[in-house]
Amino acid sequence: MSEHDNPLFATFARADLRVERGEGVWLVTEDGRRFLDFTGGIAVNSLGHAHPHLVAALSEQAARLWHVSNLFQIPGQERLAARLVEASFADKVFFTNSGAEALECAIKTARRYQYVSGHPERFRIVTFEGAFHGRTLATIAAGGQKKYLEGFGPKVEGFDQVAFGDIELVRAAVGPETAGILIEPIQGEGGVRSAAPEFLRQLRALCDEQGLMLIFDEVQTGVGRTGRFFAYENAGVEPDILASAKGIGGGFPLGACLATAEAAKGMTAGTHGTTFGGNPLGMAVGNAVLDVILADGFLDEVRHTALLFKQSLASLKDRFPDIVEEVRGEGLLIGLKPRVPNGQFVETLRRHQMLAAPAGDNVVRFLPPLVVSADEVREAMNRIEAACAELSAGSSESSAA
Repeated sequence: MSEHDNPLFATFARADLRVERGEGVWLVTEDGRRFLDFTGGIAVNSLGHAHPHLVAALSEQAARLWHVSNLFQIPGQERLAARLVEASFADKVFFTNSGAEALECAIKTARRYQYVSGHPERFRIVTFEGAFHGRTLATIAAGGQKKYLEGFGPKVEGFDQVAFGDIELVRAAVGPETAGILIEPIQGEGGVRSAAPEFLRQLRALCDEQGLMLIFDEVQTGVGRTGRFFAYENAGVEPDILASAKGIGGGFPLGACLATAEAAKGMTAGTHGTTFGGNPLGMAVGNAVLDVILADGFLDEVRHTALLFKQSLASLKDRFPDIVEEVRGEGLLIGLKPRVPNGQFVETLRRHQMLAAPAGDNVVRFLPPLVVSADEVREAMNRIEAACAELSAGSSESSAA
């Protein structure tokens, strides 16, 4: 179908792949080709494709009840919220359908906290260059990237971007109207750039000192992606508010805003809402995801597999120094920075029937399901190495010419 005849908005530059079904870490196209999926729906398919426990949970719930709205109590919400609270810093949870909605809730929670604490003038949020927080009008303003802001009218007021990782710039940006600080522990879309643990500790201390809300965007890093349930655990720094999505639903649209009781004290009846958020289908799947990820030994295995993958990727830097510049990231959120355009690298991988995702700073992201096995990592390395060899040969031929 030509672009002119396609009834969809032309907002995605889609690959020429028509996927029919998925099996674990594999995707199968309509023409029968099998692709090793290290995109994972962009860090969404935390337990792979067609995981039997998730399929059973969704199927059983679908036969009973889909939707009632939040006018009534939903037992699955109470159970999932209690489990998230038990596994995290939080006391309270608000369920959404997406990461952007979870971030909107987090921003509103921080502003509302200041309002009910007697500081209605405090509404501004300090954010960081290279960030990506979503596609709503508020979250593109929070991210601050010109390419996402262009053409959508005046930028939503209240966000102040500073360079990633410089505490003195953050301190200088904090003023009498500042309500909080919003940061991704690892910038995913921004190029798999990790915030130093010391920097996160400095942000926590600054928020405590100034009475600010520390907000973590863990939409991409949360629910086991870095080898811990949430990435903040790696730094030993707890936020006041956290946005989660992607992997929390294992492929079902689901997000959550988590907060301490103090941070959430302003979010009273009528201050915020959602029609679909926390619906019985999403809650059934979310609870099924936690059944697996919170099981004894699961995250230990994720860390073990991630170490094998990252060490294997690091060895490519020695063997293909003309192609691989750097390997970065934590857990199974890994970035490879090639010396060729990242789009070219991703396309070359696709020719070897492996899928990866581009990111900022010319980085290629590898986001396999958390259930990926050591054997599947080795198979992935065979394909990545073949892609490097192909690109290296092409580079040599270009140089010779």
